[in-house]
Amino acid sequence: MKILVLNGPNLNMLGIREPGIYGHETYEDLISMIEEHCNDKGIDVKCLQSNHEGDLVDYIQQAYFDKVDGIVINPGAYTHTSVALLDALKAVSIPAVEVHISKVNERESFRQISYVSYYCEKTITGKGLRGYIEAIDHLADGK
Repeated sequence: MKILVLNGPNLNMLGIREPGIYGHETYEDLISMIEEHCNDKGIDVKCLQSNHEGDLVDYIQQAYFDKVDGIVINPGAYTHTSVALLDALKAVSIPAVEVHISKVNERESFRQISYVSYYCEKTITGKGLRGYIEAIDHLADGK
């Protein structure tokens, strides 16, 4: 199984950015945790991050040509603004799970909107970095 883990803007700043909300673990900690988990489960994983919407669209489109089986996506702030990410997910028709480290539904009202959720088969929020593992397992186990 091949899984693509995509992270949007500012997720490269984990551990620095608002640690009261996002925790003290770094982006590197996140990637290490994901890679170790996937290695243990025999999953081929690729982790990418960009602060640029177009890059994220390109990564989603490339996943189609790379024959990726599932996408875990944390679009960051693009969650609330990007129809382009939604359209890219719809175009490739790859099963996807949306992840948010914080409990976005308990934050500012503008964070209540998620365009990618119109496509994703599941949304995981408020579980910290472990939400990524839950998303990977969901895709790997077909649940």
